[in-house]
Amino acid sequence: MPSDGRCWETLRALRNSSKGRLRYDREWLLRYEDVLEECMTLPKLSSYSGWVVDHILPNSSGHTQENAPSSDNSPSSESAPGLSQSSLRKSPVRSSPQSPSPSTPNGTQSTHESPFTEPITPQCSRAIRVEGCIRMYELAHKMRGTEGLRQWQEEQERKVRALSEMASEQLKRFDELKELKLHKEFQDLQEVMEKSTREALGHQEKLKAEHRHRAKLREAEQQRVKQAEQEQLRKEEGQVRLRSLYTLQEEVLQLHQQLAASSQHKDLLNVDLAAFQTRANQLCGLISGIIRTTLESGYPTAENQAEAERALQEMRGLLSNLEQEITRASEVKKKDEEEARVKLQESQVQQGSGAPSQTSAPSPSPAGTQTEDLQVKVQDSTMQWYQQLQDASAKCMLAFEDLTSSKDSQTKKIKMDLQKAATIPVSQISTIAGSKLKEVFDKIHSLLSGKPVQSGGRAVSVTLNPQGLDFVQYKLAEKFVKQGEEEVASHHEAAFPIAVVASGIWMLHPKVGDLILAHLHKKCPYSVPFYPAFKEGMALEDYQRMLGYQVTDSKVEQQDNFLKRMSGMIRLYAAIIQLQWPYGNRQVAHPHGLNHGWRWLAQILNMEPLSDVTATLLFDFLEVCGNALMKQYQVQFWKMILLIQEDYFPRIEAITSSGQMGSFIRLKQFLEKCLQRREIPMPRGFLTSSFWRS
Repeated sequence: MPSDGRCWETLRALRNSSKGRLRYDREWLLRYEDVLEECMTLPKLSSYSGWVVDHILPNSSGHTQENAPSSDNSPSSESAPGLSQSSLRKSPVRSSPQSPSPSTPNGTQSTHESPFTEPITPQCSRAIRVEGCIRMYELAHKMRGTEGLRQWQEEQERKVRALSEMASEQLKRFDELKELKLHKEFQDLQEVMEKSTREALGHQEKLKAEHRHRAKLREAEQQRVKQAEQEQLRKEEGQVRLRSLYTLQEEVLQLHQQLAASSQHKDLLNVDLAAFQTRANQLCGLISGIIRTTLESGYPTAENQAEAERALQEMRGLLSNLEQEITRASEVKKKDEEEARVKLQESQVQQGSGAPSQTSAPSPSPAGTQTEDLQVKVQDSTMQWYQQLQDASAKCMLAFEDLTSSKDSQTKKIKMDLQKAATIPVSQISTIAGSKLKEVFDKIHSLLSGKPVQSGGRAVSVTLNPQGLDFVQYKLAEKFVKQGEEEVASHHEAAFPIAVVASGIWMLHPKVGDLILAHLHKKCPYSVPFYPAFKEGMALEDYQRMLGYQVTDSKVEQQDNFLKRMSGMIRLYAAIIQLQWPYGNRQVAHPHGLNHGWRWLAQILNMEPLSDVTATLLFDFLEVCGNALMKQYQVQFWKMILLIQEDYFPRIEAITSSGQMGSFIRLKQFLEKCLQRREIPMPRGFLTSSFWRS
């Protein structure tokens, strides 16, 4: 339509105008806030808008009216909002006050009226349409500007808040870094000060240590010089004491010979000379032990010399008492003989003939002179038992003398086979399994019972020779003791399997048990217990053998090896007296049970201890047999232990040199621990019930 073309022409004219060519700046609202304020006012059409519409878009009123229907149906009118139309209606076009209407001289209006003389009232449809488009554009532009401004403000507020928070955080971090730096500087300064202090203290300690070291060196040098002087003095004094000990020993041996010579008066005396003889032997052995110990450790001390002098005085007292007894006995004998002669004469006078009747009242036997409580001889019954066992062993040895001394090759072969059959099974005793131990026992029992057994691939029996049984019994007992001397001495746990087999054989063959004791007493006299006496005319080597030492080519074995062997045999003995063969008759009592262990313990505590020997044997015996004795004797056993601790320890310590304190300390610590726990621990290696099921 023509109106549409004029509208677009108007828009093109507006666009080509100076204002239309202006560039739109999105940031202009920030720079020109006053422009925004002007935009807030309602837009108004200029008074010339009607003239512009009439001339740019010339249309008659009739044409406009004719086109009114079509204008109403145009897209522009349809798209005009109600707000724009209302604005057009509220603000009608008025004539500009600056353009008055011209008039003729006669006061009438000119025929050719100016377009500005009167307010131009545009046609309704075109005015509404144009003004609606303008207002719509302005409103849209305003809305876009307002929305953009709001978003920009929100964005700026967010940025400001973010910057504020970031600045706050940076300030906090700065404060923290500053505080950390201050702390680090303070710590570094403190470490430097501490390091300086430590270095100063270390330097000071170093100076002190150096000073102490120099002082110790000076003191050590002085001590060394002093010890050297003391050692030289001690050696000189020791040499003097050693010569004195030799003199004392010589005098004691002479007194012992005099005491032995008094035995010719035995028929005169009613007292037991064995008590005097035993005590004299003990005193000789005591002095010999002192000399032997001092030679091993160096030189004798004043205590050793004093002890030897006391032994000499006691020996003199023994000889003096014996002489008094002999004198008294001689007088009594003379008196008895006189009385007997008188009575004989009276009887001959009264009866004229007949045998004289001699009556003599037995005098009580004194126990011997005792200078101390424990200085007594071993009981007579014990010595008789010991002698009986030795006699039985010698008798058994004589019984198979022909077998051992025979030159016949067949007899020699039988002897060797029997010896192997007796000794090899004992060597096979171990703690591998109970069934293996039973096989060894059955083999030994069969051999002693006369049954043939396999040995070296041949059948061997004691019936092959009339002296075969005695030979096997002797060699078997000897082998058991030898196992204690060697195997048990090296491995203490081996005492129990060897002992249980020996105990079982002892129950079935008592003679073997007696031979075991005889061999044990001969090799270890302390198992009786008794201390062999030095006899007149006896060689020193023979006496040392009686004491249990091994002497080879006039060379006596070392003390450590001697104690080791004695320890092994005592451990075997302590194991035998508490074990019974589990497959035997439990109703039968043990042939050599715990009562013999109690007897041994009581007797050895009634005798003066020997240096290093007594402490070692007591420890071994109590460690193996102490638990069984505790269960058997209970309160009485603990009384015995207290007696050892309170009375016997001081005696052992008094005769023990500083170099031999190991066994004494071991015994002391063992008993103290047992008293503290009120229990003797089970010995290591004891055969439990599970062993016999293996």
